[in-house]
Amino acid sequence: MAIDKHSDSAIFRRGIWQDNPVLIQMLGLCPALAVTNTVKNSIAMGGATLFVLVCSSVLVSLVKNLIPSEVRISAYILIIATFVTLADMGLEAYVPEIHKALGAFIALIVVNCMILGRQEAFASKNTPRKALMDALGTGTGFMIALLMLGAIREIIGMGSFFGISLFGPNYAKWVVMILPPGGFLTLGGILLFIAWRESKRTEAAK
Repeated sequence: MAIDKHSDSAIFRRGIWQDNPVLIQMLGLCPALAVTNTVKNSIAMGGATLFVLVCSSVLVSLVKNLIPSEVRISAYILIIATFVTLADMGLEAYVPEIHKALGAFIALIVVNCMILGRQEAFASKNTPRKALMDALGTGTGFMIALLMLGAIREIIGMGSFFGISLFGPNYAKWVVMILPPGGFLTLGGILLFIAWRESKRTEAAK
């Protein structure tokens, strides 16, 4: 049975894997590489981004006919900035330690090209329901990518997962993995693995 590529489920799944913003489209790499040195930071950044993306996509879809085309980008940025401020205030109120660790990267969600791109390419051209599914899929895909990076970097770099020690006090920590270069190494390794799997799948199909 053929699957409707415009169905809600297809739109949702597309953002998770087929058009994953980090692993496929290579968008939002600044926070993906900078703050994913622990699983907790990855969850906080991924959750904040998902919140902003979902809320802004639905609102843009609802008011798209009221926004003049000449100022649509400025309007999108204003909408995104509003929800980023709410996310920033929420993190500061409920998880101040993580908020401090993330620093300016929460505020920089405003200029995340992934979020603005979804408003221009999808939310402004579709119904609120489809915009919601697109935002949920893209945001979930972004969070999955961040969790992969955060888990690998924390396990190798600190010998722990979610702050729980895995290898005991004698583990020789790979400090480079929790530094910015570790983000590049981890992402490169994941992309290499994905390319290898795709090549194997292509060979099997032939």
